[in-house]
Amino acid sequence: MVILSGMIAAILSCITGYLLSQNGDYEEDLVGWHMWMGISVAAISILLYAKVRSGQFDAWQKILSVVLPMLVIITGHLGGSLTHGPDYLTEGWSTTPDSIIFPQKKIVNIQEAGVYADVIQPMLQTRCYGCHGEKKQKSKLRLDAPQWILKGGKEGVIINDSLGQSKLLKRLLLPREDQDHMPPKQKPQLNEKEIALIHWWVDNGADFNKRVKELKQPEIIKPYLLALQSDHPEEKKAIPNIPAAPVEKADEKTLRALKDKGAIIIPVSQNSNYIMANFVSAIHITDKDIAILLSVKKQLAWLKLNSTGISDSALSAVGQCTNLTILQLNNTNITDKGLGYIKNLDKLQSLSLAGTQVTGQGIMQLQKLKGLQSIYLYQTGVNKNEWAMLKKAFPKTAIDSGNYTVPLLASDTTILKPPKVAK
Repeated sequence: MVILSGMIAAILSCITGYLLSQNGDYEEDLVGWHMWMGISVAAISILLYAKVRSGQFDAWQKILSVVLPMLVIITGHLGGSLTHGPDYLTEGWSTTPDSIIFPQKKIVNIQEAGVYADVIQPMLQTRCYGCHGEKKQKSKLRLDAPQWILKGGKEGVIINDSLGQSKLLKRLLLPREDQDHMPPKQKPQLNEKEIALIHWWVDNGADFNKRVKELKQPEIIKPYLLALQSDHPEEKKAIPNIPAAPVEKADEKTLRALKDKGAIIIPVSQNSNYIMANFVSAIHITDKDIAILLSVKKQLAWLKLNSTGISDSALSAVGQCTNLTILQLNNTNITDKGLGYIKNLDKLQSLSLAGTQVTGQGIMQLQKLKGLQSIYLYQTGVNKNEWAMLKKAFPKTAIDSGNYTVPLLASDTTILKPPKVAK
């Protein structure tokens, strides 16, 4: 019965997999390998079932029994690579935050640089050309030259000098979970600084020939541009968000206890005792379990509790981990009450609260965290009337309402009004 069920599932998987592959949103070579491995699984399972059904328990039956699970493993791995990217097995172990900017080319004087050629094109090259370049054009869209960008794809023109009509910008600003978000969620993403620069370029007419000095430069854009200049010290910061003071090595027994709970524990950089705790695999973690972190509170620099079942009481322990610089609480049961526990984390630089019930009044409790550089508030309880209050209370903090950084450009007050953006 088990072999029969597996055979039927393999056949159905081949059919549904083929239908899914027709949308053209996957790498063709990888799809081909995955398809033939899937067909092989179905074929071997049919042969094995026939052997078992006929009672022929010979050498061939044993060979098929060994080959089948091997093919299942290979096919499953190829499927995971298709849907989640080739590095899906190691993604949770990555120590490089998404917000780091690595300049794509040497720029001696940013003001003399071409806006498109030196600032925008390198971003498109590293994030978009794989699917929308010379060799491959998903949705019939090419982004590797100005004439192709202006032509657009099967949905028509994707870039306009009006923010409200720019499909390119709209796709970038969609939530990562949205199927129309670009780049696809399994691909390397544009960070908030890169999106801000593209927003700035589009807002200034999406010109392909002007130099940086010819465009208006709001205060929030200036440091992003300066970071691209080759003699600017910011570009040499390979790993940010690490406390400056040295710390002793964490207790191994405590680290084992955290790993037993499903947490991934890795150092945040080489030759450092500071660690990251990522609870991505800790499905059954509870508020009480979070108390284990207190034994490594000196070493804990980055904490990721996304999509866990924790609630406000868990933050009573988190609030004692005073060396935290990155804290991610997306899609948890955290409310304004919980934010009261972390209001004294004075080293905190990045706080993610997407998908929680926190409100603008709750965020106001964090005003004295002067080092806070970014707060992510997509799909929270913050209402449209509270965004102006938050921008005023946190003038040096990038407040993100869903891959869109609210305090970007002067035109936001006319073309894109904050209340309409922050839904």
